[in-house]
Amino acid sequence: MALTLYFHPLASFCWKPLIALYENATPFTPVIVDLMDPQSAAAFKAVWPMAKFPVLRDEARGCTVAESTVVIEYLDAFYPGATRLIPKDPDAAWRARMWDRFHDEYLQKPMQKIVTDRLRPEDRRDPLGVEEARAQLIEAYALLEMEMAAKRWAVGDEFTLADCSAAPALFYANTVEPLGGRKSLSAYLDRLMDRASFARVLAEAEPYFSMFPLERKPERVRAAGGSG
Repeated sequence: MALTLYFHPLASFCWKPLIALYENATPFTPVIVDLMDPQSAAAFKAVWPMAKFPVLRDEARGCTVAESTVVIEYLDAFYPGATRLIPKDPDAAWRARMWDRFHDEYLQKPMQKIVTDRLRPEDRRDPLGVEEARAQLIEAYALLEMEMAAKRWAVGDEFTLADCSAAPALFYANTVEPLGGRKSLSAYLDRLMDRASFARVLAEAEPYFSMFPLERKPERVRAAGGSG
């Protein structure tokens, strides 16, 4: 196959392009990278010296594409399918890109701060930083609760790039700072988890959830294969 995705099934940013690939049944070769394994890490660094996944390699076009959002943009441009993840309408397109960045900056990053702090030695943890990260998640939840009150997907009726980023961001954020009684946001996460493309990503990630470094492990509460 022309496309190869280098990723890890537990990595939240890797879920974004996986959702995009599964959404359009785009053929690709999956390569799971284990950075703790010298051979796997060396093989990955030969493709992308920065050694941060996900990375898409397109042999047909001779391109190496890094960063989750850029990978999705690349797929949408050169390997389009029935689901256009970057809307053709300019207004919908900039909104999709804006909410994609919102989910990455205000959900993914604070969530990762909380998780990675847990991996530090106890005497080197950052309780103030974790407190600030939780506050940012709560602030982001409040805005998204209002935004999703009258929308099915992040920018309206169509599933887009923004939903590819919202799915892993909300799923993991909910494990470190629960959504609580935010009904609109919780319903949105339910719809994302029922979407066939994301359900498949979750099913494939589930064997790795025990590696999640917090007591409140991610839970797969929906059967794979919903239609969205």
